[in-house]
Amino acid sequence: MKILVIGGSYFLGRVFLIQAAKLHDITVINRGTYSVKELGVTQIKGDRKNTSLWQQITDNYDVIIDFCAYEQYDISTVLKNLRGTAKQYIHISTIDVYQHGTAQKLDEQAPLVTRFVSGNAGDYIHGKVLLEQELRDECVQKGMEYTILRPSIIYGPFNYAPRESAYIQLTVQNHLLPHITDAHGKFQFVYVRDVADAIISCLLNKTAYKTAYNLCNDTVFDYNSFYEELKKVTDIPVEEWKMTVSDALAQNIPLPFPITADETQLCSNEKSQTELNLRYTPFSEGILKTYRAFKNVYTI
Repeated sequence: MKILVIGGSYFLGRVFLIQAAKLHDITVINRGTYSVKELGVTQIKGDRKNTSLWQQITDNYDVIIDFCAYEQYDISTVLKNLRGTAKQYIHISTIDVYQHGTAQKLDEQAPLVTRFVSGNAGDYIHGKVLLEQELRDECVQKGMEYTILRPSIIYGPFNYAPRESAYIQLTVQNHLLPHITDAHGKFQFVYVRDVADAIISCLLNKTAYKTAYNLCNDTVFDYNSFYEELKKVTDIPVEEWKMTVSDALAQNIPLPFPITADETQLCSNEKSQTELNLRYTPFSEGILKTYRAFKNVYTI
């Protein structure tokens, strides 16, 4: 299969390439911050917002996989200017596109956000909502199939964003494990390998055409249960570092997961399991692999 990947050198994209590059002919287009040529793919350096970049792409592809569409027109810029063709466009969105404020697990038919808060988080969600509609409109015009994947909080090796890796770094280097005691938000994780498997399952899969899938583990976490799970996999002496949300903010400790009940966003993964035959890695297994990977990185 011939695949065009947009982004793909960092975290989820890299894990996907590690799995897929041995099986498919893959071209990666990104800013070139990280090289992926060693994975056996062709890498083209460029800015996705530059229309001339896409006008130079004349090959035809089976699938386009977009890991880094964040703002309105990111997808239309590609599809309006691409000289070649593609049969399917897979867009990586987020479960945050759903309306908040319900304690129930939402399926893929739940209404999307229509009112957006200001700030980086609000801009990110607004961009993803606009891009999902942009994808549908552009693909209809071009007679192209599309698939939308909405992962929850992705974790795993290569995730150098200040999420689970930041807590593992404190554990390994300082023997301190933050325990946030007064956060009421709840959240779901999904192991990075599972998301990569979902992408692979969607490739030219007619069942996945013109639809969206939530990607998330069934288990619901809060900061307390996250602390307990990370403590279980820690194999060095570590001290519990109890703190409130205010303490964490004052000491620049990352709070990467929903803090309040209002921020809680829970989703159902039934459709992805039924239609894609996806089986989710238990968090206990995934966080152990993640801890071991980052322990090697952060050990001095």
